[in-house]
Amino acid sequence: MTSEGSPASVSNTALRFHNLRLNHEENDEGAVGGIEAENIETVNDSPQNMQPAGTIMLSMVRRALEVSDIIEEEEQTATSSRNAIPSTSNYDNRPPSNSSNVVRPEARARTSIPAENGLTNYSVSSTVYNWQGSKATMRERFTFLFNNEILSDVKFRVGRGSQQRVIPAHKLVLSSGSAVFDAMFNGTLATSSNEIEVPDVEPETFLAVLLFLYTDEISINPDTVMTTLYTAKKYAVSSLEKHCVDYLRSNLTTDNAFLLLAQARLFDEPQLAAVCLDTIDKFTTDALNADGFTDIDIDTLITVLERNTLRVRESKIFQAVVRWSEAECSRQQLPVTPDNQRSVLGRAISLVRFPLMSMEEFASGPAQSGLLTDREIVQIFLYFTLNPKPRVGFEAMPRCLMMGKEQTVCRYQQTESRWGYNGTSDRIRVDRRIFLVGYGVYGSVFGPAEYEVIIELIHTASGKVIAKNNTSFSCDGSNYTYRLIFKEPVEILPNTVYTASVTFDGPDSHYGSKGQRVVTVDCGPKHGKVKFSFNYEAGDNNGTSIEGGQIPELIFYL
Repeated sequence: MTSEGSPASVSNTALRFHNLRLNHEENDEGAVGGIEAENIETVNDSPQNMQPAGTIMLSMVRRALEVSDIIEEEEQTATSSRNAIPSTSNYDNRPPSNSSNVVRPEARARTSIPAENGLTNYSVSSTVYNWQGSKATMRERFTFLFNNEILSDVKFRVGRGSQQRVIPAHKLVLSSGSAVFDAMFNGTLATSSNEIEVPDVEPETFLAVLLFLYTDEISINPDTVMTTLYTAKKYAVSSLEKHCVDYLRSNLTTDNAFLLLAQARLFDEPQLAAVCLDTIDKFTTDALNADGFTDIDIDTLITVLERNTLRVRESKIFQAVVRWSEAECSRQQLPVTPDNQRSVLGRAISLVRFPLMSMEEFASGPAQSGLLTDREIVQIFLYFTLNPKPRVGFEAMPRCLMMGKEQTVCRYQQTESRWGYNGTSDRIRVDRRIFLVGYGVYGSVFGPAEYEVIIELIHTASGKVIAKNNTSFSCDGSNYTYRLIFKEPVEILPNTVYTASVTFDGPDSHYGSKGQRVVTVDCGPKHGKVKFSFNYEAGDNNGTSIEGGQIPELIFYL
């Protein structure tokens, strides 16, 4: 069967049948052969074997109308009994009217199909003489025929067990919208059976696909969209596939990004997978904390851990990996032990970039988890303490390749003591986009101490806090700086003023002096330079000025 476009590329029902008519007119006279009851076979080109397509359709209509002359009479009201047609058939009832024969999915259009019998075994219950007369358009006629035994020439047994349903259909309609159905009914290996088993699809989903083929209506919701996508792909209904993918994309959130990523990989939808990964990259912390993360398969986990664009501290990635391993042990009915967790993780554990952690993060988490061998722990501690850095069995490149290597800008040329304020803030501006990881701050002048700290980055013009973290750190009394990190890197746009703010709860600290208004950082030949401008923050600045302050360092990526 040839057409101006393949069934999958023609989404409008009327257009598909218009193409079929044009193709019939283009064929040599007598190109349509006889049709047998169980299959369509190629016949000789002699005139006596030819039937015009219109005759074929007319004969089908006639057969349907003959049913009305042989059905049994049911109880009718006084009005309807006057119009009843006597029956001599062994049928128990009659074909249903348009008001009682099909399903109404959610959010249907004005021409929606009623819901009474959509997911039930169909039975002939009534007849409507000249039902065509009340259907002004092809859409209305095919809406009536959807899930209706009138003129049907094939049945599908859909589902399994007690959930199985028998759904009537029409080969012509299905073949016009699906290359798979076309091959099934009209190809060289066409089935000779008029009853087809479909055990791997749920009845509601199968009806949603048929509804689209008959009427172009779309019936998908969060509960059925994935099974509808699977069924549309199975029968090569590409227009419906696209609608499903668009629906998923429009409903993508950080809460379901991992779940949809796993499904997109399963159904080979690379565009949807790319959108999911982009969402995970931008909102890594929220995505990792979502319930669906622990439900993904190991291959999807590995795909994510291999990425260089995750915007989150590596310690958070490790914590998420531990949660996933615990869930996987439960799925495999294994005791949750370090050995079993390491086993179910396989090579995924080697994709965690332990060298990117601070020594404190590694010592308090991975080193005590039992997931690493003693040799691996020693190697990583040596990496933290030795220069040049020894080779370890874990990747040391920062996650965000687009940002390049982690950089630090320091604007103070001298360290003093002591800073008697409990907070500090500075206005900063850069000449190109960067991603701010956090701040470097000074510690106590009185020896070892603990600090509770709130770090913030504020969009100065609007006053909006765009990044914040409540954290703590320990210091040893030296004048070294200590890293305070946001939960995930935050984008800083060029030529935009931001306020860097740190609030301390702890003893007096060291502070920086002889500050510079402009500092240029050379990020290497591949990335060029970044110019930082520092300005006085008016108002309650807790003593901060251009000359001195408590935020000596900004930690960033390009």
